[in-house]
Amino acid sequence: MRLRLFGLLIIASCLATWLGTGSALAEKRVALVMGNSAYKNVAKLANPANDAALVGGMFRKAGFDTVDVKLDLNVAEMRKALRDFGGKAREADVAVVYYAGHGIELDGTNYLIPTDATLETDSDVLDETLPLDRALFAVEPAKQLRLVILDACRDNPFAKTMKRTIAARAIGRGLAKVEPTSPNTMIAFAAKAGSTASDGDAKNSPFATALVERLPMPGLDLRKAFGFVRDDVLKTTGYKQEPYVYGSLGGDDVPLVAAKPVVAGPQANPDAEIRRDYELALQLGTRDGWTAFLNRFPSGFYADLAKGQLNKIAAEETRAAAAEKARQAEDEKARLALDRTKKTEQEKAAAAAKAAEDAKAAAEKAKQVEEAKAAAAEQRRKEAEAAAAKALADKQAAEKALAERLANDTKQVAEQRTTEKQQVTDTPQKVAAVAPTASQPSLSPAETAKLVQSELRRVGCLTTAADGDWNASSQRSLTLFNKYAGTKFDAKLASFDALDAIKAKPGRVCPLVCDHGFKADGDACVKIACRAGYRVNDDNECEKVQDKKPVATREDTKKRDAERKQIEAAPAKPQASGQILCNTGGCRPVKSGCRIVNPRNGNLGGSQTEVCD
Repeated sequence: MRLRLFGLLIIASCLATWLGTGSALAEKRVALVMGNSAYKNVAKLANPANDAALVGGMFRKAGFDTVDVKLDLNVAEMRKALRDFGGKAREADVAVVYYAGHGIELDGTNYLIPTDATLETDSDVLDETLPLDRALFAVEPAKQLRLVILDACRDNPFAKTMKRTIAARAIGRGLAKVEPTSPNTMIAFAAKAGSTASDGDAKNSPFATALVERLPMPGLDLRKAFGFVRDDVLKTTGYKQEPYVYGSLGGDDVPLVAAKPVVAGPQANPDAEIRRDYELALQLGTRDGWTAFLNRFPSGFYADLAKGQLNKIAAEETRAAAAEKARQAEDEKARLALDRTKKTEQEKAAAAAKAAEDAKAAAEKAKQVEEAKAAAAEQRRKEAEAAAAKALADKQAAEKALAERLANDTKQVAEQRTTEKQQVTDTPQKVAAVAPTASQPSLSPAETAKLVQSELRRVGCLTTAADGDWNASSQRSLTLFNKYAGTKFDAKLASFDALDAIKAKPGRVCPLVCDHGFKADGDACVKIACRAGYRVNDDNECEKVQDKKPVATREDTKKRDAERKQIEAAPAKPQASGQILCNTGGCRPVKSGCRIVNPRNGNLGGSQTEVCD
């Protein structure tokens, strides 16, 4: 009967434990984590794969029932991952999708870019990417909370090379803001609409690092958690990147990790269930009760105590058996004395009675030893339970102090924001300098110059790298900004006023200037392609190539000059007729065109005469 009562008490205890934890076990939470780093047609991203692994580990530590981490997915794999996750979300209370990689905004719609996308033209976006609505559709079946986290606001290389099929089609910088239509839905962006996010210099992006630190804090409402994420990222990036959250939740706090229950008093014990069953077995005090306890809890502190109680019961049984044997021996001795048996038998009976009495004394002594051991064990148990209760009370006090410190931090942040807004209201001429101006005293001139250079590059006025050196190229870029933006900042100095004014410009300010042979196409220079037989002229227009007429080569001129020099160098031909005229003065050649005439009358002795016609 006592064993049956003990079994019923154990069943009731298990039932109460199951009912007490039923509400916690009923909430099912699932998460899908995607990270695309190894893009095939643009430069590889360093952080998304690392960020996905970090965030996936955070969801597992937070106690999510299912966490699927997918890396470097092509378009077919992304569709399958979202489709499978949608099936899991139908049975869940909380569904979360985290995506890190490239994203693009086209005509106000956001798209997630798989690793195999090429995106040569804007029309390819519809075929090679997945719209953000596909991720929202996957989490929609969840019953209590639908959360999508996008770390995809990076500077998109696809937008720079993509050709527009329609000139008026808008390709935004960063991602566009979203207003979800389903209730209890939140969409968290790494950067607000129209701006880009930074990967940072570490293994993980500033946004992912802040998420892992803030979201799993027990009992912290998601709206406050993302507020802390926003503050952390702003400080880490020098107020260049501001995360943003869209959607709405109800009035109740919605933590990602439930707050730990606070139990007042030292009676709360992690081993409460074992202790309760131990005390029930102690009240029963039977061998069957302790055996049932050891069958359920075969090891541990309370199991050792139960074994001591069994030893105590065994000693009691041994003592009772010895006492019964001594009683029987005494009865036998009395019977023999009454029957006047032989003296030998009486002596044997007396010896047996003495032995039984000695055994009884030994059993009694053994029982006392076991009772002392059991009492000492009980004392140790009470001391251990008191120490555990004290440790638990200390832990609860520490958690309470941490909660109060977090509440004070939240209050201080709210007061600081209120002060900043009041300062902006009191100084209307400096409305543009909200968050960045608060950090002016902590930035060096080189850091300030680097921030201004980065913004000048964004608005198209600077083509060199942002290195913090405010040189002649940087001064010319600020001069160009003054020209096209209508401002009058000192170009020799990188100031915070100039930084705020440049940040206020949402798009390109300075016109795009392309080299010869290239033309402007949106925010990029593309090479001018002419059809066959045409070429780019000095005015960057295609003109027909003219056929060339044959002209004298330099080799012909050289040949003509050589022939002339050869002729001039040749010896002159003789100019005389070949006849020789001799007279008293001597002999000489006859001039050209002249002849010799002999003397008249045949007088050979007369002199010859030269006659020229």
